[in-house]
Amino acid sequence: MSQTSENTLKVAHQGFKYFTHGLATGEWNDFLEILTEDFNFWFPQGKYHGLNVGKQQAKEFFQYVSQAFNTGLTITSLERVTSNETTVVFEFCDEGNLMGEPYKNRVAVSFDVREDKICGYREYFGSNGKSN
Repeated sequence: MSQTSENTLKVAHQGFKYFTHGLATGEWNDFLEILTEDFNFWFPQGKYHGLNVGKQQAKEFFQYVSQAFNTGLTITSLERVTSNETTVVFEFCDEGNLMGEPYKNRVAVSFDVREDKICGYREYFGSNGKSN
């Protein structure tokens, strides 16, 4: 494995740890600190559907996520981690309450890494939010 790949994995795994904590607690500061100022993210639906740019937009998005899952969202299993030189994809199962309704899903998120920061995020989910 190249030094670049090792660094990408290290940064992404740290970011995923912060991301998991943010989902569970609504505390996003550590995750936001690891993002570049020009961070961009893609989300598949709702208010933030499509491409979003900037760390401030990310802060608003993740606060919105915490409001929607106001009792927290728990990652119940990490199914797979796949990576290349600049991107790491985490596939996982999660559950919680979405706006008061039971929620379960299988999700994939990718982190793009530049040096020691995360510069991009994409989220993919395809089930109806109630799958196993």
